[in-house]
Amino acid sequence: MTRPTLALLAVALAGPALAARTPEQITFENTKAANVQFPHKLHAARGCRACHPALPGKLGLDKERAHALCKGCHESGSRGPTRCDGCHKR
Repeated sequence: MTRPTLALLAVALAGPALAARTPEQITFENTKAANVQFPHKLHAARGCRACHPALPGKLGLDKERAHALCKGCHESGSRGPTRCDGCHKR
């Protein structure tokens, strides 16, 4: 099995227990721009594993990594926001 297949299988087997621990939204605090309200449960429901290749675990993000990961995914066709004010809301 491929790594993404194994990750999806792990999510399927975890089922309700994993869903119960998935927060609706996560706030990424930012001191230079507005905070980012990240719709975590929405992304988790879509099966996105770019953020958590190995489940479970927290993802350490800094500006460069967040912009590369989030904007990169959104620009590759996932229809998410790509402008600053699309994520950084005052």
